[in-house]
Amino acid sequence: MNTAGAVQKTPSLMTTNLVFIGRSLRHSLRNVESLLMAIILPVFLMLLFTYVFGGAIDTTGRYVTYVVPGIILLCAGYGSSSTAVDVATDMTNGIIDRFRTMPIRAVSVVTGHVVASVVRNMLATCIVVGVALLLGFQPVADLSDWIIALGLIVLFILTYTWLFAAIGLVTGSPAAASGYGFALLFLPYLSSAFVPTDTMPSWLQGFANHQPITPVIEALRALLIGGPTGNNGWLALLWCAGILLLSLIWCTIAFRMRSGRR
Repeated sequence: MNTAGAVQKTPSLMTTNLVFIGRSLRHSLRNVESLLMAIILPVFLMLLFTYVFGGAIDTTGRYVTYVVPGIILLCAGYGSSSTAVDVATDMTNGIIDRFRTMPIRAVSVVTGHVVASVVRNMLATCIVVGVALLLGFQPVADLSDWIIALGLIVLFILTYTWLFAAIGLVTGSPAAASGYGFALLFLPYLSSAFVPTDTMPSWLQGFANHQPITPVIEALRALLIGGPTGNNGWLALLWCAGILLLSLIWCTIAFRMRSGRR
């Protein structure tokens, strides 16, 4: 049969995305060191703050319960930061040019990295919470609170990951992507993750109270260990939704500029 004039079938967007998600997950399994660091570092910080600083901050011994929500977001940040490096690697090693010759939407390579990162981060988050329970973390959340908290964590991870993906697209090398992304990892330290913001200097309180990490942490803290949520739930959703939307737009524009419109 003569197939010289046959038209090459274009796979659906769903099929393309699934292929690239599988590719990124396989890369994650091969890069065991990166996955382990995303888990070990937050656990190490939780041990450090609980056993070294916790006694001075909270003499009741319940500091681990206070600090866990912040550690969860710190874990998400460290895990998401590798997305910037992965995306920058693909954009600089020539593989995008090969993908552009195929009848697929090459931007799906970024989607693959994002979804794989969310999967990795959720696994790391579960491990961190498990270690926290062993250290004495005492949540009072019921099933509905856990479901809402899980949804908020997934939204935060998705937001942070798309933001790091955008950083990976606009930087010139994986090393630069790692450096720029590292700056975002300091935000949890300038929030209510480890100490109440009212204990900070007055000039720092304004920033700590009005940056995006603090309302997410306070909403998680209210859901998991009780207390009023106040406006923190809505603020957390607004911050995440706004940053996610801007990150998606940024990714779309940056990808088209660097690799063409396909």
